Amino acid sequence: MKIFGYVRVSSADQNEERQIQAMQQMAVPAKCIFTDKISGKDFVRPQYRRMLRKLKRGDLLYITSIDRLGRNYEEILKQWSYLTQDIGIDICVIEMPLLDTRIGKDLIGTFLTDQVLRLLSFVAQNERENIRRRQAQGIEAAKKRGVRFGRPKKMMTPEMQTAILNWQNKKITCKEASELCGVCTVTIKRWGRELNQATK
Repeated sequence: MKIFGYVRVSSADQNEERQIQAMQQMAVPAKCIFTDKISGKDFVRPQYRRMLRKLKRGDLLYITSIDRLGRNYEEILKQWSYLTQDIGIDICVIEMPLLDTRIGKDLIGTFLTDQVLRLLSFVAQNERENIRRRQAQGIEAAKKRGVRFGRPKKMMTPEMQTAILNWQNKKITCKEASELCGVCTVTIKRWGRELNQATK
């Protein structure tokens, strides 16, 4: 039997150290700890996929909490079934002792594990949806305050205007104008239209 640990944080700027320390306390070898810095909306994750290829029947997998496994209710249930039934490993959720497939393998134990898993999976997905809702509300409120998102719009300098006029007068190509201005050809064409409208 081999012991594995799976660690996930949602983005590169989040710290996974707490989860790794929890794995170390469970004596998971460092080479068997797999870490993804990616959303939990699905299971298309490089390190998770790599770990799956190494899991064998009888192995043990540690995760700190169910939301580290994922945040999609249906996907968590499917993945749990795949790991425990198809591959045949045990899973231990460190922060939720009821979710430890090594214990309570009788009918009542299995029923309790299933109910707890469904509840926590629902909570994980609900929290993800709440986060997305709060983000959308925050963005909408910021837009109403005049906050602009995305890259700032590049302003046209007098030198750029000259390059665009030279392009419009066929003295240089659109590509040459874009290289002189340091912008793409789409921007050159848009600036050309704006100049034409401004001189009408």
